Amino acid sequence: MKVHVGAAATPEEAEAIAKSLAEHLGVDVDVHVGEAAEPAASAEPPETAYPLDDDLGPTDRERDLRAEIDDILEGGPEKYRERLPEQGKLFVRDRLDLWFGGEGGTRGAGDASATDGDPAGLRFEDGKFAAFDDWHPNAPNRDADDEGDGSDSGDRLPGDGLLTGAAEFEGRDVHFMANDFTVKAGSMAAKGVEKFLRMQQRALKTGKPVLYLMDSSGGRIDQQSGFFANREGIGKYYYNHSMLSGAVPQICVLYGPCIAGAAYTPVFADFTVMVEGMSAMAIASPRMVKMVTGEEIEMADLGGPRVHAEESGSADLVARDEEHARELVADLIGYLPDRAGEKPPQRETKPPKYSPEGIDELIPESPNRPYDVRDLLDRVADAESVFELKEGYGPEIVTAFCRIDGRPVGVVANQPTERSGAIFPDAAEKAAEFIWTCDAYEVPLLYLCDTPGFMAGSQVEQDAILEKGKKMIYATSSATVPKQTVVTRKAYGAGIYAMGGPAYDPESVIGLPSGEIGIMGPEAAINAVYARKLAEIDDPEERAETEARLREEYREDIDIHRMASEVVIDEIVAPSTLREELAARFAFYEDVEKDLPDKKHGTVL
Repeated sequence: MKVHVGAAATPEEAEAIAKSLAEHLGVDVDVHVGEAAEPAASAEPPETAYPLDDDLGPTDRERDLRAEIDDILEGGPEKYRERLPEQGKLFVRDRLDLWFGGEGGTRGAGDASATDGDPAGLRFEDGKFAAFDDWHPNAPNRDADDEGDGSDSGDRLPGDGLLTGAAEFEGRDVHFMANDFTVKAGSMAAKGVEKFLRMQQRALKTGKPVLYLMDSSGGRIDQQSGFFANREGIGKYYYNHSMLSGAVPQICVLYGPCIAGAAYTPVFADFTVMVEGMSAMAIASPRMVKMVTGEEIEMADLGGPRVHAEESGSADLVARDEEHARELVADLIGYLPDRAGEKPPQRETKPPKYSPEGIDELIPESPNRPYDVRDLLDRVADAESVFELKEGYGPEIVTAFCRIDGRPVGVVANQPTERSGAIFPDAAEKAAEFIWTCDAYEVPLLYLCDTPGFMAGSQVEQDAILEKGKKMIYATSSATVPKQTVVTRKAYGAGIYAMGGPAYDPESVIGLPSGEIGIMGPEAAINAVYARKLAEIDDPEERAETEARLREEYREDIDIHRMASEVVIDEIVAPSTLREELAARFAFYEDVEKDLPDKKHGTVL
């Protein structure tokens, strides 16, 4: 550090100034007198500017603080904690240890960077002392004459029943929140709401994923004036969820019955995991449902895992237990980037589970004979990489992540074992949401098309086949990630539109030799065009021969070779080379850039 002093300064004064500044600032100092080029005095900081007494250490003040923290870490009343094993669930801090303990387990007393016993991957926790004044005997506003000490009463409110902070999970930095069910059944009140909101707002700034470990009975009704309708109250949760949506991955795991407002966090999350025998979510509790409608129903039947995995589609995954839930999320996050705009992480390639040589034999020649598209994926994707979502909902379409040559890919595949792969409303909705999510997080899309098209009939019209089909086509149209479409067999009607056909800006459409593309299948087409002509043929044998000939002529018109000849598709590939063909195309188009029209947003939701 160079310092200039007045020209009248003496060498002794310059030396004193240099020594003093070096000692107090902790840097080398050169003091120049007037405009002199050479310093009149120089000084270096002493090795120890402020000698420490090795005998110093924590006082009662720090020991009292640590005792308060230990008390907070015990959670709510002991009687509620004792009930958790009967409910099959972990105490919230044991849950954090499961998620963030890692191979090193919990931190010990020798690790000064964290509270003793914290999980090894826990970076820090915010708001341990939230609501401290409302219950703890050491709170400044509590008198010695106050009844009890809050140690085993319903008045215990450590952290206001909500934990928030940051942690390392599977090598990734994440924000987290976790309800403490021993505190007022994990209910939400003003201080906990404030912690939740701060965590979300910090995630918007850091661009890191968020884990919601939910176990909440909803808002504390008797305290609602402090948080319900406030500008920065619980309603802001869902505003923040909306702002985070598509910006950073939001993953929610449910550990109990999440009712009313608490149920919106899992449905706003990008991915929701429910735990069998434990999780539920509903807009109102069974008791409230009975009051409002007179219906008597159990929680599991109202909003349990089966309901949301198979009927509503709100659950992406169902775990067997707490450990399995963590395993599922650990796999899931491996397909996602930390934030929008980043590429998802790649891994070392693995050969597929089964040889691609078997693809041609796997796919029947007849368009009406079923095969399981998962078997096709096992011959295309890297081994052990297929990760299916919403398996029980809209099963006519399979939505899954996988890796091809180590690269994460989102798969949208018609499932011929389910109603011939026809697209029903639930399947269309599932596919639309999956496509939208993949596009948000830069996951390339692979469409495996084998469908007779959208289902027809009065019931599907009532179930909004047009509206939900529109959403699927819109999502496919708007996705700007690299898209590859494979016509594995039949591609009839508007099914080829929804499944990333030539008109929907795919990087390529390739066909297998079993492929067909047409307005409808041969049987339906001949019936539609030639029904009257065939009916006029009296001889049954002649009628059958004519019908067979017409079908064969129609089939020639929609054959994949005709489509390739007319350059409707880009290429026909040998089935045994499909995996290497897709790997090459995804690698080549990895950095493709696509622009959407300059507009605020579309009108399709």
